[in-house]
Amino acid sequence: MEANTRSTGRLPAAFLTPGSSSFMDFLGAHSPELLPGNRKLPDGVIEAPHGTTIVATTFPGGVVLAGDRRATMGNMIAQRDIEKVFPADEYSAVGIAGTAGLAVEMVKLFQLELEHFEKVEGATLSLEGKANRLSTMIRSNLGMAMQGLAVVPLFAGWDEGKEKGRIFSYDVTGGRSEEHGFAATGSGSIFARGSMKKLYRPDLTEEQATTLVVQALYDAADDDSATGGPDLYRHIYPIVTVITDEGFRRLSDEESQELARTVTNRRLEQPDGPRAALL
Repeated sequence: MEANTRSTGRLPAAFLTPGSSSFMDFLGAHSPELLPGNRKLPDGVIEAPHGTTIVATTFPGGVVLAGDRRATMGNMIAQRDIEKVFPADEYSAVGIAGTAGLAVEMVKLFQLELEHFEKVEGATLSLEGKANRLSTMIRSNLGMAMQGLAVVPLFAGWDEGKEKGRIFSYDVTGGRSEEHGFAATGSGSIFARGSMKKLYRPDLTEEQATTLVVQALYDAADDDSATGGPDLYRHIYPIVTVITDEGFRRLSDEESQELARTVTNRRLEQPDGPRAALL
């Protein structure tokens, strides 16, 4: 078959008539060695850059997903401007925490998975279906996670059926949970979640929601050395994305800069951030 393919320049019929709407299943049948979970790893501990804190919050009309820009390797800063939040498709996005290289590869595969399904089936997956597909991909990486190369994303999007923004979190086994109101993952998540717990309200505006996630990332960076806060000197700011019924939108560099500077300037007066009412 390979010789015939080379001589005619045509793909085998199996490549033109996939039997599954899942790109992962198709790839597993024809080139399983290309799947991230099937890679052979050397023995011993592997040092690799890790992405850290991702946060999300809902508001009436949509959901905000954001991430800091720091990647670490042990006690070293491996990269100061890594991107951890990506569009999955027009109405959803995924933020990555864990082993950076594997996480980015998983996101690209997830994007292909959703695009493949849409082309084969002629329809888009529901948000619930997208969350389930991502769960399967994380589960397939369990072998690497057991060797310390875990990927733990946060998935968010606009549910066209329910007409609201939704957030899904995962564990290393692919276990999926829907989060209500707000969520965080990564090394600084405990601090970010505590911050959002005090600041979140169900009636947030879009502007307030984007401010909330930057405040949460700032609080995470304040207590977690692996999380990077706004870097005013290098002009490196958190990635903030908004998903509504109009689709995915990433805040421009100018918008992120203005938001980060507003939060930072306010912290000059209140270093510990905004206060929540006692009662």
